[in-house]
Amino acid sequence: MGIKENLETVRKNIKAAAQRAGRNPEDILLLAVSKTIDAETIKEALACDVSDLGENRVQEIMEKYDVLGGNIRWHLIGHLQTNKVKYIIDKVCLIHSVESKKLAEEINKKAAEKGIVCDILVEVNMSHEASKFGVSPEEAESFIRDISKLPNIRVKGLMTVAPFTDNPEDNRIYFRKMKNLLVDINAKNIDNINMDILSMGMTGDYEVAIEEGATIVRVGTGIFGERNYN
Repeated sequence: MGIKENLETVRKNIKAAAQRAGRNPEDILLLAVSKTIDAETIKEALACDVSDLGENRVQEIMEKYDVLGGNIRWHLIGHLQTNKVKYIIDKVCLIHSVESKKLAEEINKKAAEKGIVCDILVEVNMSHEASKFGVSPEEAESFIRDISKLPNIRVKGLMTVAPFTDNPEDNRIYFRKMKNLLVDINAKNIDNINMDILSMGMTGDYEVAIEEGATIVRVGTGIFGERNYN
């Protein structure tokens, strides 16, 4: 199956999952995860109306940004080191992986230097896995209160990386808890905080994530096929 056919399948699945949940499929953004994928292959996806690309590494965004241009809406979805913020602050439309005050402050500082306001998501380690980044769900509200005062960032929502599993149903509980957490924090009416983005669900479980309220699903293998990490 080629990229065009893969995209047709993923879009059909997104639509079906949205309809099962009584949601509008238009409210769900398909984020094509292009890590390790070369520019020529990415162009095939762009030709099929893909407008948003997600990358894990700053270096890859930099390289591809120069080749593919700035018309794409770039998302940084991987762990971000503070010393790399300056390279992508004016290149990405959304940083999905903010999980420390130090990082939030650096994004705020670099955004101020560029005269922009940077949209971010707070990464939550909903499954409490030691190998994953993210604030704990118990700390999320106080963390968001803490960074809500920074003038050059806008907290737009929450992101999580669910556990790797062969059965997507195993992750339903985490996606449901993420949705509840978003609703709970919004209900507190924190100044400068009005979150409507839930970035959750990947190739193996995005349909379940949509049924539980995802507004961005991050699909790589389902579009580009198995990755070659060599």
